[in-house]
Amino acid sequence: MPGLKIHNGDIVAVLDGHKAVIMRNEGDAVFPNLVVLEASEHEQAPNRELHTDRPGRVHQSAASFRSSVELTDRHDEAERAFVASVSARLDDLISSKKKRGIIVIAPPRALGAIRAAYSPAVHSALRAEFDHDWVHLPVYEIEKRLRHM
Repeated sequence: MPGLKIHNGDIVAVLDGHKAVIMRNEGDAVFPNLVVLEASEHEQAPNRELHTDRPGRVHQSAASFRSSVELTDRHDEAERAFVASVSARLDDLISSKKKRGIIVIAPPRALGAIRAAYSPAVHSALRAEFDHDWVHLPVYEIEKRLRHM
């Protein structure tokens, strides 16, 4: 018997660092009917366009050689900003008059990033988190997998 019950009106967010699908359950706890509220995708430029210069060099005072300095990971920064915007959107959705629960499904890296961006309202409305990469699945497949959680 599955333990997760998705109530009518609950929000289900499926995301990774590049794409997010936010849905609302229009069905009941036994047979969820997820309706897509919004889908967003973050386009990332290739690394060659993000970094226009070579890595910096540091001259060591104790030796006569130089070391390179690691470049800032622009892709990681962009992913974290995108995930924070998804968290802000979830906050907007639950700020309405209805009391809703939130279920978040994301790969472990994106799940860690969105946890850091939760507002207190989102954190209190959170019903479950799952570390799965389901963002590229069709909605009917997500419904089927959630029924068996």
